[in-house]
Amino acid sequence: MSNDNWFIRAGSRPEDGWTDVVDGRVEGWAHTGLRTGTLADGGELRLQGDAVERIVVPLAGAFHVAYAGDAGTGEQALEGRGGVFEGPTDVLYLGSGSEARITGSGRLAVAEAPTETVKPTTYVARQDVPVELRGAGQSSRQVHNFGTPAALDAVKFIVCEVITPAGNWSSYPPHKHDTNVPGEESNLEEIYYYESAVSRGLERIAPDVADPFALHRTYASDDRPIDEFREVRTGDIALVPHGWHGPAVAAPGYDMYYLNVMAGPDPERVWNITDDPAHGWVRQAWTSEQLDPRLPYEKEPSR
Repeated sequence: MSNDNWFIRAGSRPEDGWTDVVDGRVEGWAHTGLRTGTLADGGELRLQGDAVERIVVPLAGAFHVAYAGDAGTGEQALEGRGGVFEGPTDVLYLGSGSEARITGSGRLAVAEAPTETVKPTTYVARQDVPVELRGAGQSSRQVHNFGTPAALDAVKFIVCEVITPAGNWSSYPPHKHDTNVPGEESNLEEIYYYESAVSRGLERIAPDVADPFALHRTYASDDRPIDEFREVRTGDIALVPHGWHGPAVAAPGYDMYYLNVMAGPDPERVWNITDDPAHGWVRQAWTSEQLDPRLPYEKEPSR
């Protein structure tokens, strides 16, 4: 059963200057949030001092954040990056209750999770972001773990981003985290914010009418109905309230990026998953395959 609540087309939920805002006002959604926005020089975006923790993530461009609240008061420049396929960016974690004013030029995302607990505002420099090359063969992808428990002292959410080269499968094998089984599986909502672009090295041959896209899949793991199979483009958002999810597929000719935001009601902040038993066996094949030689994606040298 497809549900329009679980797929948000780019620009369909604007609010207060933000391109899209996803939060607990979406029916059936409670533990995570996401804002996306675009700024030009002279413009600003504001964050209210709500009881949510946040991470400001530059997607393309550079920004300046002035913030205040019990988690800390100050200002922070974000160096950012030219685009999401240039490797990791620096990010700013804002503790619960912080209000902020963001200026600069480019596109950004803000990951959120409701919490009354206050952790200190923290800057994570680009060079300090853990970069993981995951999988092998056509399941190769690159993960930037700036908001995971090992990298960031946060309260509720787990945040990372993934680059998948053209033709590869990501978020694979399909897995779930919708039931709390201590030590085995977490109960986490998940947001996928997508971007897609003509693959590196193919820009010179791609026509102006090229239409970068990727595919997203979510399906039922128990008696809770869900059946999502979506074609996604830059700015689209897929919500996973429960169920098996994956693959996320980068179409041939088009690289895929997604930002993941996860949080849930469990007392422990941990990402434990269960593979779909019909497909989990493919992990064994990776031991005999090589990592995709196109990885890692880093900032390309100036020409």
